[in-house]
Amino acid sequence: MKIKSINPYTEEVMAEYDLLKWDETLEKINEARNTFYAWKGTDIKVRVRLLRNLATVLRVNKKKYAETITKEMGMIIRSSTASVEKCAWLCDYYADNAEKFLKDEHIETQNQKSYISFEPLGIVFEIMPWNFPFWQVFRQAVPSITAGNVCILKHASNVPQCALAIEEIFSEAGYFDGVFTTLLVDSKTAMRIIDEDLVDAVSLTGSNNAGEKVGEIAGKRIKPMVLELGGSDPFIVLEDADIDKAVKAAVLSRTLNSGQSCIAAKRFIVMDSIAKEFSEKFISGMNKLKIGDPLDESTDIAPLARPEFVKELQVQLEDTVKKGGKISRQQERPEKGYFFSPCVVSNTTEDMKVINEEVFGPIAPIIVVQTEDEAVRIANNTEYGLGAAIFTENIERAERLAKRIQAGTVAINDFVKSDPRLPFGGTKKSGAGRELSELGIKEFVNKKTIVVGK
Repeated sequence: MKIKSINPYTEEVMAEYDLLKWDETLEKINEARNTFYAWKGTDIKVRVRLLRNLATVLRVNKKKYAETITKEMGMIIRSSTASVEKCAWLCDYYADNAEKFLKDEHIETQNQKSYISFEPLGIVFEIMPWNFPFWQVFRQAVPSITAGNVCILKHASNVPQCALAIEEIFSEAGYFDGVFTTLLVDSKTAMRIIDEDLVDAVSLTGSNNAGEKVGEIAGKRIKPMVLELGGSDPFIVLEDADIDKAVKAAVLSRTLNSGQSCIAAKRFIVMDSIAKEFSEKFISGMNKLKIGDPLDESTDIAPLARPEFVKELQVQLEDTVKKGGKISRQQERPEKGYFFSPCVVSNTTEDMKVINEEVFGPIAPIIVVQTEDEAVRIANNTEYGLGAAIFTENIERAERLAKRIQAGTVAINDFVKSDPRLPFGGTKKSGAGRELSELGIKEFVNKKTIVVGK
């Protein structure tokens, strides 16, 4: 069986790869296991030096890597370049802070000495998605490897060139062979790897369906795991908000990566007194976006990563129309490429698919509310809890409301974005565990208590 790398804009097959056989897979995992025994004892200063090398390799070759991302999954080139730069920033952050984060933590007790030692677990198995094919891998691999683990990657089947490029980047930066390994395997093999106890921890970014399957097997094998799953992020605009600022952020958030982002704003909850003005400006902003070639620096909306995603969005939109929703869309999609034109949906009801399902594309439903309590109720009326945004000129009010929103991140007067310095993750069915920050580097370590008696 082969996996194909297909350009979503041209619909052309760029490359084909054979999936690894089981014995080949085992050989690579065994190599990673042997590497771990050497890598875990490497001085933190060596790991930090390699991190800085990693950042340099990313920056020197960012144009090449950005083009790989854009050609393979369709992300506009501006965003692809920014994504590579963000990976380098991540390396800088942990290079600056890892030694402090991982040093022994001493605690006063009646004993002569008591402290916590942070020690690596072994092989961390990354199962990663296609939508941010570099960033999502690096944000998990960099802290895990810096903590002394080794990583094995099973990337999404439509981004094999990105997966292989990342392995080459770690190699070029000077990491030991086996510290970071890409496996071109299918989902069935990935589950077998976990079930046969070949890895020590699992990190999945993906759909809730995938999260449930991985969580079941990893749980059965008592493996620590981080799950970063779906989102249906509310974007609340209160009556005292700076509407122009809110509209600008709304357009950017909803169309980030052509809407293919778990933390994109997906439900726009707007107070009735400003709903008309917000809606008109929002529609205008969405209609001004340029649809086209993702390699063109002026393009705003690129094709979706796969043709089936276009069909899924169309089903969600048809459901909306049947239930009385009104669609505001002026731009036609190009004939070639997996495009879906941005649109705003008004006259929504809570039983519509665009409200109660995750929408992974540039559809923006507006929900009009009368009070902030109603806004909070609707914001929390979802199985997801990844991110949320609140726009108001009253910061005290916003912070009070933020405490009531069930989400891993709440942005005030901005849209949700990840930052290496801050923990990232969700609650409810948006996942478990945290990536990034000091919390992220400590997800896959043994927090060992050591006590020296008097």
